[in-house]
Amino acid sequence: MNNELSLTHLIFDASLLVQLVMAGLMVASVLSWIIIVSKRRMLGRIQRSANRFEDRFWSGGQISEIYDRVKGSDHADHGMEALFLAGYEEYRRQRSNMQQNDDRGADESAAGAVQRAMRVAQMREVDRMEGGLPVLATIGSTSPYVGLFGTVWGIMHAFIAIGNVKQATLAMVAPGIAEALIATAIGLFAAIPAVIAYNIFTSQLDRLESRFQAFSEELVGILERGLQSTSRRPEA
Repeated sequence: MNNELSLTHLIFDASLLVQLVMAGLMVASVLSWIIIVSKRRMLGRIQRSANRFEDRFWSGGQISEIYDRVKGSDHADHGMEALFLAGYEEYRRQRSNMQQNDDRGADESAAGAVQRAMRVAQMREVDRMEGGLPVLATIGSTSPYVGLFGTVWGIMHAFIAIGNVKQATLAMVAPGIAEALIATAIGLFAAIPAVIAYNIFTSQLDRLESRFQAFSEELVGILERGLQSTSRRPEA
């Protein structure tokens, strides 16, 4: 009986549909762990990069020097650096247009253009960081139900087999029910890490998005003062 109730024996002795359910859930579990590991590394890298960039930005150096340094770095197209580059490059374009056209009343529209450029960059960064989260949410919400479906199907077949014999014993009932319950266990095994990771990553993304938004507002304020200075002194 112990041999019949071993995990591998129960899995390979299950019906074809239950085996397919178990295989699908195992694939979902592996996929969720791949996303969890890659997402954890990505968010950690973005947070560390944001910390370094903010330390450098608020150290009191010239923004143009920070731009040149960020432009030549390996992280120029990711995280807070991407927002900074988008805003500062738009600022330079708007300032150049104001100087060429001698337009002294365009500082407000130029500041709006800088803000829009940074908002677009922020949306792109948030979309990139959210990649894979819908998959985690789907695995976390559906895996228990898929496992329960396999369990119900397996128990149904177990009772049908019991009905075909005159006298049922525990030794006959236990293997069928046990192999059916394995599907639910695998479903929970796939769902629980996915749900926990989804909640953690969502919280981290919310904090990063708020951090990006705060930096964008501060940078727009700094660049807006530069545009106002250009508007008053176009020859500078």
